[in-house]
Amino acid sequence: MPDITQLILDDHDTFRRQFAALDDADGPDALRAVWTSLADLLEVHAAAEETIFYPQLLRRGDDAEDETVDAIGDHNDIRDGVREAGRHPIGSPKWWDGVWRARRANSEHMTEEEDDALADFRRNTPLSVREDLGRQFSEFKTN
Repeated sequence: MPDITQLILDDHDTFRRQFAALDDADGPDALRAVWTSLADLLEVHAAAEETIFYPQLLRRGDDAEDETVDAIGDHNDIRDGVREAGRHPIGSPKWWDGVWRARRANSEHMTEEEDDALADFRRNTPLSVREDLGRQFSEFKTN
């Protein structure tokens, strides 16, 4: 089982690819197909991090409290963008405003998390623990 930090990075790669796929999508049906999957994954990923990853970071990290507070704020900014998009017809200018809000918040969050929280956690947490958390993270996302 991959460790939780690798699973989080894998999701980040998926987010980058899916946001790029929105740029290439042609028409409302194609946009809907990409966005529905992406919006769902953004929420499940955030909830999994908040339930499994960040509580463990608080126990083990060097700068964990600041990293956790910042990450949860970022998650809420992403959620706000997704909700904003959801209030408008897919493909409309206001829908794109919400998508871009979520995208920008997500991009900022991923950079900070990769440079700070994930690195902090890898330095301070044995691989066996990270692998156990990886199993929990995967199970959370599939339930």
